[in-house]
Amino acid sequence: MNIHQNRVSERLGYVGETRLRVAAVVSSSSMRDFQFFDPRQDVAVAYGNLPHWAQAGTLVFITWRTADSLPAPVLARIAQEKAKLLESFGLDTAENYKAQLAKLPVHERAQVQWAMFETWDRQLDAGAGRCVLKQPELSQIVADSLLHFDGDRYLLTDFVVMPNHVHLLVALATEEALWEQCTSWKRFSGRQINQKLGQTGAFWQVEQFDHLVRNPEQFEHYRRYIAANPPKAHLPEGAYRWFSKDLRSA
Repeated sequence: MNIHQNRVSERLGYVGETRLRVAAVVSSSSMRDFQFFDPRQDVAVAYGNLPHWAQAGTLVFITWRTADSLPAPVLARIAQEKAKLLESFGLDTAENYKAQLAKLPVHERAQVQWAMFETWDRQLDAGAGRCVLKQPELSQIVADSLLHFDGDRYLLTDFVVMPNHVHLLVALATEEALWEQCTSWKRFSGRQINQKLGQTGAFWQVEQFDHLVRNPEQFEHYRRYIAANPPKAHLPEGAYRWFSKDLRSA
């Protein structure tokens, strides 16, 4: 596996280094298929508050949230829970936990990262912020933007638009597209939603959580997670928008 390095563009909202090199495993003109993570192929990694791995044609689970979804008191609770979680895995939170995390075996590192994500996602499900995406007219804007280039620029299998965040499963044609397409989705939908609400400013948080899908079992896990998110958050019909593609006929 080759990891190639270039400076991240500030417009994508990331700092540090990125590794960008296209592994030509799918056609750039259309997306009709996907693969699971292959350690033999090139990957790209960008570093912000979280590491972001990308591989051409590989399914990735992505979550992004509205800018007002985690106010300061909620972030403080997340930080406390995160510290306890890291300590339970034997990591010293007084030191650079990211460096310690990187030294863990892959399976254990994935466990820690998923546990941290669930801590974060539980707070989102609690409904902090204005939760304007529970309005069907606004969630439809997000859904339409996600579906617009499906089968062309990317292959989308599942998504759910929650009142203050979005989960999706998608395969993108190039490594750069992980950042470029997410930026495009958020820029377009954020502008449209702001117009509907008569407001300006950032609608979406810049950074996101993303995880490359490693095997069919993990793919099914993420599909179930997306489908189960609305009932887990006790949302009524109409307060969310869920999509799942029947891959047997795709």
